[in-house]
Amino acid sequence: MTNLEQLYQETILEHNKNPRNFKKEIKYTHSSHGKNPVCGDDYNIFLKINGDVIEDVSFEGEGCAISKASASILTTQLIGKTIEEARQLKDSFLKLITVQQDCGDCKKCLGKLQIFEGVKKYPIRIKCATLIWHALEAAFNNPVTKEQNSD
Repeated sequence: MTNLEQLYQETILEHNKNPRNFKKEIKYTHSSHGKNPVCGDDYNIFLKINGDVIEDVSFEGEGCAISKASASILTTQLIGKTIEEARQLKDSFLKLITVQQDCGDCKKCLGKLQIFEGVKKYPIRIKCATLIWHALEAAFNNPVTKEQNSD
C-alpha cells in the first residue's frame, strides 16, 4: 500500500468516525437533499449564505464511510468562500475523481480533498463521494423560507 493510499484510508475512517459539522445548522438560508438509492447514502446539506459568502455549512443523514467523509471534508473547506469559489472547488473535485487522466490544475485548490483521487479505482464508489457535492450545487439554487427554517 502506498503512502497516499494509506492516508486515503486513514482520512476516510477518521472523518467517518468523527465527522465535522455533522448537525443541522439552525439558521440556514439554503438547503438541499441528496440520496443515492443504490447504496443508501442519504444526506441533507445546510448553508448559511450572507450576500455571496458561505458563513456556515453543516450536514446530517447517513451513508457509507466515503460519502460521510466527503461531506465532512466539504464542510471544512467551504466556510468563508464565495459561492463562485465553492463552485470552482466542486468542479475541481468532480473532475479529480471522474476524469481518468491527471487533472493537473484541479489539484491546486483541493488541499485535503486530493485524497479522494483514489476513489477512481472503484467506479461504483464515485457516486458515494460526489453525492454531497451535487447536493451542494442544488442548495445554491434552493433558498429556504422562514417557515422551513423554524424546525
